[in-house]
Amino acid sequence: MKSEQSTTIQPGKRIGIYSGSFNPIHLGHQKLAEYLVDNELVDEVWFVVSPCNPLKKQEEVIDEYIRLEMLLLAIRNQPRFKASDIEFTMPVPSYSIDTLHELTSQYPVFQFSLIIGSDNALVFDQWKDYAQLLEEYPVMVYPRHGYDFDSVAGKYPQMQLLQSPYFDISSTQIREYIVQKKDVCQWLHPSVCQFISDNNLYR
Repeated sequence: MKSEQSTTIQPGKRIGIYSGSFNPIHLGHQKLAEYLVDNELVDEVWFVVSPCNPLKKQEEVIDEYIRLEMLLLAIRNQPRFKASDIEFTMPVPSYSIDTLHELTSQYPVFQFSLIIGSDNALVFDQWKDYAQLLEEYPVMVYPRHGYDFDSVAGKYPQMQLLQSPYFDISSTQIREYIVQKKDVCQWLHPSVCQFISDNNLYR
C-alpha cells in the first residue's frame, strides 16, 4: 500500500475503504473522509485507486499512477488517511468484493468497511457478489444529490446511511470546467491544482 505514512498494525482498527477513480481527487472526497474519522465512524480512511471501474467508461480515466500521485499530494499531511494501489496488481476490472478479500488477507486484524455514494447504492445489485459483500462487510452510504437512497433502503437494511453533508462537486464536473478553462482550484487541494496545471491534465 502506498502511503506518506506507515500503517500501524493495531488489532481491531476500523478501516473505511473508499474506492474510486479519483479522477481527480477533490475536496469533497477529503471532506467526507474527515467526517468519517471526526465522528469516529472509522479510525482511518484508505483511498483505493481503481485502475478500471466496471461501471465507468475507461476512456474518461487518465493513468492510474497519475491519479495516485494526485491522491498522495492531497492527503500527505493527514495521518488518518492512506492511499492504496492494491488494485494495480489485481485482475481488471476491479471488483470491491475481491479488493476487500485481498485487504482482509493482508491485514487480518483490521475491521474493514466499504464507503459508497447513494448513486452506487441504487445500482448495488449490479456489483459482483453484492449479497456476499453485504454479509461480510459493513457498507456506509453517503448522500449525493439526485440519488435518493430511500428508494432502495428497504432492499439493503444492512447499509448505514450517513448523515454527512452534501458535497456538491464531482470529478466529472471538475474535468468539464477545466476543458471550459474555468477555475477549479476552489474544489481541489492546492498541490493537486498545481499538479494538474503543471502537467496540463484534462485539457
